[in-house]
Amino acid sequence: MDLIGDRTLRDLIEERVALYGEREFLIFEDQEGRVERYTYREFDERVNQVANGLLVEGVQLDDKVVIHLPNSPAFLITWFALAKIGAVMVPTNTANTSGEMEYVLRTADATMVVTEVQYLEMFNKVLPSCSGIRRVFVARTDHAPAGTQRWDGLWQGQPSTLAPIKLSNEATLEILFTSGTTAQPKGVMLTHANSLWSGERVCKQIRLAPGERNLTALPCFHVNAQSISTLASITAGATLVLLEIYSATKFWEQVRRHRANVISLVPALMRTIAAQPPRPDDRDHALRVVFYAINCTDKEKTDFEERFGVSFLNGYGLSEAQTIVTMAPLDGNRKWPSIGLPAVDRRIRVVDDLGDEVPRGQVGELLVWGVPGRTIMKGYYKNPEETAAAVKDGWLHTGDNAIMDEAGYLYFFDRKKDVIKRGGENVSASEVEMVLMEHPGVLECAVIGVPDQIKDEAVKAFVVPRPNTGLTVEEVLAHCTARLAKFKIPQLIELREVLPKTSIGKIEKKVIRNEEQKRREDAKR
Repeated sequence: MDLIGDRTLRDLIEERVALYGEREFLIFEDQEGRVERYTYREFDERVNQVANGLLVEGVQLDDKVVIHLPNSPAFLITWFALAKIGAVMVPTNTANTSGEMEYVLRTADATMVVTEVQYLEMFNKVLPSCSGIRRVFVARTDHAPAGTQRWDGLWQGQPSTLAPIKLSNEATLEILFTSGTTAQPKGVMLTHANSLWSGERVCKQIRLAPGERNLTALPCFHVNAQSISTLASITAGATLVLLEIYSATKFWEQVRRHRANVISLVPALMRTIAAQPPRPDDRDHALRVVFYAINCTDKEKTDFEERFGVSFLNGYGLSEAQTIVTMAPLDGNRKWPSIGLPAVDRRIRVVDDLGDEVPRGQVGELLVWGVPGRTIMKGYYKNPEETAAAVKDGWLHTGDNAIMDEAGYLYFFDRKKDVIKRGGENVSASEVEMVLMEHPGVLECAVIGVPDQIKDEAVKAFVVPRPNTGLTVEEVLAHCTARLAKFKIPQLIELREVLPKTSIGKIEKKVIRNEEQKRREDAKR
């Protein structure tokens, strides 16, 4: 037996109601600035009503229900209602195209969809080919279009108590599809135990306390908002402040107004916040922890921290481990740009291609030990081959390269697929990108390897200039030449207006690689 015992997500929320029933659990601010509030008890009662409504609609144990919603109470309530009756949430990216949505619906064996009116046109294109979908519920509307039902109708008239249902905490709670930035998206199966462990892990790493306020604008269909914000808040008896959308012009004012103690940032948010005009009250806030993921330049970090009076708590995680694997220590030396030390329950290794540990200071793949279905994913849904490739003898292969120093601190090197092989040398695309970002005229960039007849691969950089800088390819090349070893200097530089991104602002290199491959194939014709 471990820290979680035999408890489920249903047990967790009901325990918190017993302890903190009248405390605010959820403060939701929509894009118009309207605020909706729920105490722990009010939230749980609405969850029970929706759960009863789902049972009436025929949702059974292990049924897969797609939640295609922006941040909203409806998202969280549906998630916990499904958990309470043993069904499976399949959260999907609201930016999905019809083709991407059809892939998820069919791959996940979905039987029901919860969405909003704004997405129905996309669903109408794919539902005829997805015969397994029995119902489509539409949230935040007074009039459900033909062929759909109002989400409000699920809970209206239903009792606010829920009969006991026998659940296993190693049953699948969620199928979370990877972003597909390097391959076809895979459905990561996460269990009740995974989620409870995730909440405990984050709470212990950042010492989240009852009554603190944990604010996020990151999407709930992503593991960051689920683990670091939602599950951690419930575990601690804290208050979750959920913003429907991220607005660079409003975000810091929302942090102050909601008296947030904890927030999560990624580079896209950090850079757009930093781009706002300085204000005399930038340091007037209640923040204790700023969790940060995905490295930025030293100057960006220093400038942001000095302006806003905060200190980044750098960390690393992935969906398959839900989520935190390493984090800088809350107290003591954070050793930026280290991604920290292993989290409280984690064991890690850094290995070569043969699985042997590499010496300290050398690059290798980061492996995480865990128990499938408890501390790491249960597996990839209907994909035993990929599961077997990812988890071997209890070790989850992350696909990320890292370096461990003599003190055991980890430093992210690159995705294995982002290591460019050039004339026998390994070039980290991330390292080249960090150097590019140091140029004051560079807004964002991406670096990939492209075929080279002589040296296997060439380094190609895609650069978005800052507005009105007049940045040239020659300037970019001179900047890199002064700062990088010769074999790391981009041989090809392309200026672009924009780069494709994921829902949390990560640049989608898969899209860039596909575009580059198509361009090369077209040139051969």
